[in-house]
Amino acid sequence: MLKRTRALASVAVIAVLTGMSAPAWAETLKEALALAYQTNPSLLAQRANQRALDESIVQARAGLRPSLDVSASANYSRTDSPVTGTPPFTTGGVVESDSGGVSIGLSQTLWSGGRIGHGISAAEANILAGREDLRDIEQTVLTSVIQAYADVIRDGEILAIRQSNLGVLQRQLEEASARFEVGEITRTDVAQSESRLAQTEADLANARAQLSVSRAAYAAVVGQAPGDLEPMPVLPGIPTDFDNALDVALTDNPAIRSAIYSQRAAEANVAAAKAEYMPSARLTASYGGSADDLDRLGDIADNTRFQAGATISVPLFTGGLNSSRVAQALERANVAQINVEGARRNTLQAVSSAYAQSISSRATLQAGEEAVRAATVAAEGVRQEAQVGLRTTLDVLNQELELRNAQVTLASARRNEYVAQANLLAAMGRLEGQDLDAAMTVYDPAANYNRVRNRGGLPWDGIVEAIDRIASPAVVPANDAEDAPIDAQLKSEVVRTAPRD
Repeated sequence: MLKRTRALASVAVIAVLTGMSAPAWAETLKEALALAYQTNPSLLAQRANQRALDESIVQARAGLRPSLDVSASANYSRTDSPVTGTPPFTTGGVVESDSGGVSIGLSQTLWSGGRIGHGISAAEANILAGREDLRDIEQTVLTSVIQAYADVIRDGEILAIRQSNLGVLQRQLEEASARFEVGEITRTDVAQSESRLAQTEADLANARAQLSVSRAAYAAVVGQAPGDLEPMPVLPGIPTDFDNALDVALTDNPAIRSAIYSQRAAEANVAAAKAEYMPSARLTASYGGSADDLDRLGDIADNTRFQAGATISVPLFTGGLNSSRVAQALERANVAQINVEGARRNTLQAVSSAYAQSISSRATLQAGEEAVRAATVAAEGVRQEAQVGLRTTLDVLNQELELRNAQVTLASARRNEYVAQANLLAAMGRLEGQDLDAAMTVYDPAANYNRVRNRGGLPWDGIVEAIDRIASPAVVPANDAEDAPIDAQLKSEVVRTAPRD
């Protein structure tokens, strides 16, 4: 795959730099989005990261289950002491002994004061936050694909404009040279044509380089060099009302949703930290055997012992450890709550900025279309008037320049409007794979979660979890009452000053 991508990218760059024709295969935006969705490294890495995060629920739920361990021991001792007494009644000397044993132990937590239950809640909230982060990366990648697609089309149009202009100016120079030979114009007119032709050749070289850059960016994000790109289709779900766009964004934006889930996880961690003050109850059992001589290990079965019991542990003094953990968890919950407000403000900025750029680009596009139409008529008229001596060569050159500039501006405005619309949809949380192409096979992060969640599970997991949550410290949601007026004020101010279509 790497060799194929490198080869395609190289062909694209060489084609632009040498003036060769681009690859001939047709490619649509949906095809580019689908390929990037399946192969983009950033997206694949985030999916793998999410699968790794799913394992945290397995680790959290492991506390509901018993632990089983087997131990084996072998001991040897030697004692050296002075020999006393007379034979055969002597004592002391060298005494050696050895022993061994095997045992199996079982331990089952019945109640941890809520530490296990709140740990499970925190893991679930973190996994949901990770899914929103995955949505955010997905939208970022698809936005990059759309931008790269639009950039290649724009730069291809600009290159075609520069090439067309080069041909026009070459013919203009030939005509000026012929008229100079017959004395109709001066050497100055010829020099003006030569100067514009040289400038156009420089502009053409820059256009080729820019197209090469855009093709390389396309290959990096999509996974293959662009072919003959089809025109950009209409993006679905473009809002026509700023208020609606903002309402959708405040509900569906992945950054906001991720921050909210992270806040829930932090609140669950606070409750788990408070649960450290609570007692815990555990059942234990062990069974094993021992032998006083390693040479008679077979006798272990005849010297066995079974022991079972229940343990209740109550923390009395931890040297400030528990109180420090609670204070730390509270501050982290405070940070999470602040991050929610920060995500909302960033979303307000992103939506208003993208909406304003969309409106501005649309106005520029409409003006550009009119400018190209008028400049085309003017250029043809000036050329005809110059042929009958009513216009100078400089007038023709200036009008040609004005026409090409209008065409370049139009191509850029078309791209800018399209990218602004994509950015607006991303800010709203509406630029996922299924939003752009209902037929696309999408990645479902819940599938892996559902597959691993009950790994190692036992029939009584639910019972132990329900018992563990009894009388445990409650999860206290952060108080948003103070922040709500700020949100309302910010939203009303943005809506009041928002551009209108």
